[in-house]
Amino acid sequence: MPQQNINPSAAQNYAAIDLGTNSCRLVIATPTPTSFRVVETFSKITRLGEGIINNNELSRAAVRRTVGALKVCAGVLAEYAPIYRSRFVATAACRRAVNCQPFLELVKKETGLSLEIISSKEESRLAVVGCIPLLSRNVKRALVFDIGGGSTEISLARTTNSGNTFIEGFVSLPYGVVTVSEAFPSQEMTDLAYNTIVERTHKLLSEFEEKYHIREAIANQEIQVIGTSGTVTVLGAVHLNLPRYNRSAVDGIAMSKQDIDNTIAKIKRLGDEGRRRHPCIGAPKADLTMAGCAIIEGLITFWPISEVTVADRGIREGILLDLMHARKKHPRFRHRVKQRYPYPFGKKRSYKPDNKFRGAAND
Repeated sequence: MPQQNINPSAAQNYAAIDLGTNSCRLVIATPTPTSFRVVETFSKITRLGEGIINNNELSRAAVRRTVGALKVCAGVLAEYAPIYRSRFVATAACRRAVNCQPFLELVKKETGLSLEIISSKEESRLAVVGCIPLLSRNVKRALVFDIGGGSTEISLARTTNSGNTFIEGFVSLPYGVVTVSEAFPSQEMTDLAYNTIVERTHKLLSEFEEKYHIREAIANQEIQVIGTSGTVTVLGAVHLNLPRYNRSAVDGIAMSKQDIDNTIAKIKRLGDEGRRRHPCIGAPKADLTMAGCAIIEGLITFWPISEVTVADRGIREGILLDLMHARKKHPRFRHRVKQRYPYPFGKKRSYKPDNKFRGAAND
């Protein structure tokens, strides 16, 4: 989106789009002295990556759905123009698709939006940045996992004594809730399929564990574990017995391993039909939730995780913080070019969204 001449004293709107394998998400926000205030969001399940495991192509139906959602995004952006700064990114489905370039050209033609395909490494970094406000001031390291539609990003982050946060290492698992649910397409995921995902997750995490010795640090309570994804927030909502999804109630809550085990068992007992009727899951997520539960179980049984902080935030929020803090002049927020992942946040912060939401908040 082209830059425009803006009155410096006027409120500055920043925008971010995260186009994933399963959902299209937009957020518009204005800076505050410590973080930002959300003024508008839009979220829509489009399943852009539907069927991509078969031939590595975006299907016509998926492209049509996604372009439709992006047209809505363009309309919302126009309502809040001028947009001071923006970044619109696409992740796993576009990284994988052999016909992604024609898709990007179609999006540009139909909506005027320019999408940037980001690497799994950048996706992982942005998720960490988005979750930084949830980091405990008493713990210097965090393990952040982001279960997407087509991949699962896991990052190990450390906060220095000066308040800077950087990523020590990351690993990208080549599957997410969409690709897992399509690989095991039966209406009710079998125990064999579920256990296969758990075991594969263990296998793929082994090299990461050998390099960074995370198991011992978690056992010594030196690492805070944060989960961000639709599945994680669904677990939080079901755990809280919410009558409908409530972002402010879920974001930032801590779930013990026992809480997670009990909630996954409850979701399993619901069955496919029960998950479809559940107000915090629903038909669009009934199959995806079981796939996500299998990935989460793989993580919490591989490492001795006793507690997970639930985050209803991630890439979009990471983009906004990137854009806003890069321009801060206060030394605490200065962008230090020499550091690889410079995100100096000295205190735990949060943002307070208003009540204006379009689409489902936890898609």
